[in-house]
Amino acid sequence: MIRVRAENTKGRRDRIVPYSAASGVLLAGYLDHRRTFGQKRGRPFLSESRRNYSAPISIWSWSKIVLRVARRAAVPRFTTHTLRHLCLTDLARAGWDIHEIATFAGHRSVQTTLLYIHLSGRDLARKLAVSMAQIHAQRIHMLAEVMA
Repeated sequence: MIRVRAENTKGRRDRIVPYSAASGVLLAGYLDHRRTFGQKRGRPFLSESRRNYSAPISIWSWSKIVLRVARRAAVPRFTTHTLRHLCLTDLARAGWDIHEIATFAGHRSVQTTLLYIHLSGRDLARKLAVSMAQIHAQRIHMLAEVMA
């Protein structure tokens, strides 16, 4: 679990956020590396450039880094926020309730959360097929009871 302080969020709301075991391994590896060039408390991500060595990475620097990576990977329209959209969409695909996703994301309104979730036609078709199969099975069961 990571505590995200209110001053570091757009909505100025404190929250506790879980993260995966795989993310924990990556974070631990980065923090070990970070100790080699900075012991300061504060922001976790520090610059390794000669110009700003061990200074906290600003939001603008982070955006530029992500943009450069996206261009090198030839992935158009990839931004710092793309992974947030993907994460919230994956939670919806995994069956999380919209209110749970909103709480996880730190959104006050479910309407805001809905802007982040991008289900494909395949996602919806799969959900419809499962739901209709369940409804069909229930109706067959009810008919069997009536006929008996």
